[in-house]
Amino acid sequence: MPYLVADELPRESAGSRFRQLLSQPQILQLPGAHNGHAAIQAKRAGFEALYLSGAAMTASMGLPDLGIITVDEVAFFIRQIARASGLPLLVDGDTGYGEALNVMHMVRTFEEAGAGAVHLEDQLLPKKCGHLNDKKLADAHDMAAKVTAAAKARRDLVIIARTDAAASEGLDGAIARAKLYVEAGADAIFPEALTTVDMFRDFAKAMPGVKLLANMTEFGRTPYQTAAEFEALGYSMVIWPVSSLRVANKAQEKLYQAIKRDGGTKAMLGEMQTRQELYDVIGLHDYEALDASIVKTIVPGTE
Repeated sequence: MPYLVADELPRESAGSRFRQLLSQPQILQLPGAHNGHAAIQAKRAGFEALYLSGAAMTASMGLPDLGIITVDEVAFFIRQIARASGLPLLVDGDTGYGEALNVMHMVRTFEEAGAGAVHLEDQLLPKKCGHLNDKKLADAHDMAAKVTAAAKARRDLVIIARTDAAASEGLDGAIARAKLYVEAGADAIFPEALTTVDMFRDFAKAMPGVKLLANMTEFGRTPYQTAAEFEALGYSMVIWPVSSLRVANKAQEKLYQAIKRDGGTKAMLGEMQTRQELYDVIGLHDYEALDASIVKTIVPGTE
């Protein structure tokens, strides 16, 4: 119960734990978790770290991923996921919510909320999902200044610089930006929306010794690859950013259609998480036992 019990929290910072995982030889698999419950389910499946997607956050709020939400709204998601699971979390920092000082504020806020890593992107507002068209890029040196600001603000937080330049400046342009961002203090690079396996391979060859992140989003521009395949291409991390939300949303859509059609939920019972399964995931009985161990009801007149 890391949400409440300090003894169940790791002693090391989330940033330090994320760095340790990143230093291991095998690729670090980071499934998206859009809330605390999803985070617990991912942990129970055996994952050691998680990813919080801006697209998943905004979609769960009924909003598009256009840089609308605030630092404090993201921090709410970070806190619930970090406290519910106790796992180190990579967070989507969009464009940093402003310029250099805003980036520093974001880094401090995210790290204090429990994040282990953050990625910044080199788009201009209104930013877009990396797999959409007509993205507007920031000046590379302006982005490098943000990376430097982020590195100055963090304690242990891992700083990952994302570049969306491949679509408009080509692979060489994306590589040039990535090298500049590493010089500015980035711990790793996230080349977004590469469209072929050869592009992933060539990018990795141009960045020897640099930790790289691959985005295996569904329905995007990147051809489907497994974690093992990305590892063979030279990548240290892979994210599945919106997958959990996509599956949950599709199931909810089916549920609401069934209720409207049938006037009830009986046809959907076989597809539901049972009451016992829900309580097992969130640890209801553990919380009840914790409460009973601390607070004993005293009946009036029996003191």
